[in-house]
Amino acid sequence: MSDPPVDEARLRRLLGGADLAWLVERARRRLERGQPLTGAVSLASPSPAERAAADRLLGRTPGAGRTLTVRLDAVDAVLVRSGISPEGLEAAVTVLTGRVVPLDEARLSEEQAWKEAYEPLTLLAADHPSYAAWAGRVRDDGLVRRLARTPAAARPLMEQTARVLRELPVEPPRSLAVFAAAILGSAHALDDGTPVATLALSGTRALTGHPEGAGAAWRRAAWASAGLLRDDVSSTVLTLNLRGTEALDWMADEGEPCVLTLRQLARRPLRTAPSVVHICENPAVLSAAADSHGPDARPLVCVQGQPSAAALTLLTRLHELGAAFRYHGDFDWGGLRIATTLSRHVPWRPWRYTADDYRDAIAAAGPDLRPLDGKPALSPWDPDLALALGEHALRVEEEAILDVLLTDLAW
Repeated sequence: MSDPPVDEARLRRLLGGADLAWLVERARRRLERGQPLTGAVSLASPSPAERAAADRLLGRTPGAGRTLTVRLDAVDAVLVRSGISPEGLEAAVTVLTGRVVPLDEARLSEEQAWKEAYEPLTLLAADHPSYAAWAGRVRDDGLVRRLARTPAAARPLMEQTARVLRELPVEPPRSLAVFAAAILGSAHALDDGTPVATLALSGTRALTGHPEGAGAAWRRAAWASAGLLRDDVSSTVLTLNLRGTEALDWMADEGEPCVLTLRQLARRPLRTAPSVVHICENPAVLSAAADSHGPDARPLVCVQGQPSAAALTLLTRLHELGAAFRYHGDFDWGGLRIATTLSRHVPWRPWRYTADDYRDAIAAAGPDLRPLDGKPALSPWDPDLALALGEHALRVEEEAILDVLLTDLAW
């Protein structure tokens, strides 16, 4: 025999009003926790209407005081005795609020839903191990939950993010908007502030090693580290005495520095390359080489901090044409990170950029060096260099040993 039905119309008149919503909510919360619907529940600072509704429900004289207390088993008895809900308060709560899912069951169900939502990133990490550590952090740090809020919203976000990251790095570099339109169906899909842009940029940094930062310029550089460009003229690289196009040949004849845009490098790729190209971090080195040696300076490229898309495009082209690279940067943690990033794109050998060179630079620079600060970094080309920086804790910028570098740059 089926359970006696609940008289829903009478039930809603009795318990469904706003003045008793707190009572129904407390009962439902107990059911979710697996607790019996017995004993008392209380409401602090009830309104007169809430107090009157409870008193009417239980047929008692109006009470007073700062707290309103109702016994759940008394409510259950009213519902059974009146025939409104023959199965009592639990059946009534289900009719009024829907099926009650125990919290343990709800948690398990939600966690399973989140696990399924993360599946695109799990597959991405399996196919591309370079993303594995990042994918684990994304699962654990709550970023996706903050961005998507629910597993249902997270799944398409994960799918879009994985779709973007599978295409990186982009070579040759291309417009971010054009890439977004091709991969995600909208030129604005990777605009700043969109959830997929936030996640994909985080994954991009994991792939390229681009350092932490903030602001529009930093985001532009982070995208560019994977070959995605806000535009093709903002990304530039500074050179001296490179040849291979009519414009570069003319500048090399004059011994003058030349600024190349990504647009120029894409549309007019170099035709030739010298056997060796020196690379520096700071423009002061290149400017001094032009002043000191002019057209007789060895070919030099300045990355000006973290390599831009233009710099990476140029160096990749020079490498394809057979050039070997010699790199020097600042002796500090940032310099080591720049050098490590560059080594992920093109091979190079150190140019006075080893532990011994650091110690020589300290001795030559004298007592005016600034203390080293920032987060330590590694130096894979010479592990002793990072150890020496940690030991001496002094920063040596390229300008401090400019005379030595200029000697190397003379033919």
